Amino acid sequence: MKRRPEAVRGKLQIFQEMEKESRLREKPPELEYHAALIRGELGHVQPLMDQLFPDANVVFEIRKEEMEWQAESPATFGLSGLWTLEYKRELTTPLRIAAAHGHTACVRHLLDRGADPDATPGGRGALHEACLGAHTACARLLLRHRADPDLASADGLAPLHLCRAPASLGCAEALLEHGASVQQAGGTGQDTPLHVAAQHGLDDHARLYLDCRARVDARNSRGETALSLACGAAQRLDDLEHTRGLRLCALLLQHGAAVDARDEDERTPLHKACGHAQHSLVRLLLLHGAHAGALDYGGASPLARALQAAACAPAAAAQSTIQVLLNHGSPTVWPDAFPKVLRTCALVPAVIEVLVNSYTQLRVSESWKEMIPDEVYQQR
Repeated sequence: MKRRPEAVRGKLQIFQEMEKESRLREKPPELEYHAALIRGELGHVQPLMDQLFPDANVVFEIRKEEMEWQAESPATFGLSGLWTLEYKRELTTPLRIAAAHGHTACVRHLLDRGADPDATPGGRGALHEACLGAHTACARLLLRHRADPDLASADGLAPLHLCRAPASLGCAEALLEHGASVQQAGGTGQDTPLHVAAQHGLDDHARLYLDCRARVDARNSRGETALSLACGAAQRLDDLEHTRGLRLCALLLQHGAAVDARDEDERTPLHKACGHAQHSLVRLLLLHGAHAGALDYGGASPLARALQAAACAPAAAAQSTIQVLLNHGSPTVWPDAFPKVLRTCALVPAVIEVLVNSYTQLRVSESWKEMIPDEVYQQR
């Protein structure tokens, strides 16, 4: 007679190589359980838990195919320790897996079976996973089962810090309804949720946080405000992201963001916007009183940053950025430094034309020709 497997508690080990082997033979029960959780197959999860895995808080130890160096204890192996090459490991729970994939029915079943909503093996809880995946229904279900809305991950991040996509707005709303702190700084950068929203161009998230009295000029570990981060991340991939980012900056300014706030490198939001040749954003900042002649720690002005970006930016954007800076009182380039501009911006003659027109007089030198690469000179 075939012996019935004993119920498993504690930890389940899974090696990714098992997934390839299981195609040729019957799956081990722990792999079948793991796969059912990923796919959200409650009809398979329930009998497996009834027969083999009654502990809803069992921990999966997943050993991946990649390898990494691990440091052993210096107390055992001396001051330099011992480094060994081992397979990467990931610790997780059934609840985390179900929440990460948005399987609400499985999450509900696991919670009813006593799963701990705040368990964090591997460094994150189920609520972190739900927010990262923008699974609002799972997040609300976990919160109704008293998941901690401010639970810190191993990286010091609260669930609100992981609301990084437009679709995660519902998760953010649910967290705040259950008392999450909108002021909490976390991670190595000590960013607040408003910083995260600014970095990802999430204007609706930012509006939600500001309505909940988020500090508009809170600074992270690099001295950056949300406006500074938003301008530094202004190189958007498409028109929709660019529009959202522009709305976000306008929103922050409407709520009193300091337009000339400086980070640890003494750069203002205008420096960062000019570094991406975002002429619409540059115009917005200047209309709100940004100082066009501000110098950063290295002595560079916003105009200098725009000229550095000119060769990589679309010609029209670079030209418009420089023109709007000059129109708002930016000092032009010192005449003796003009040859350097020729070398940097040789591929963008429209930018050179704008600068030339900003001088009342400019002595032309034969040596300027040497500043322009031969292939560019032939083209132009």
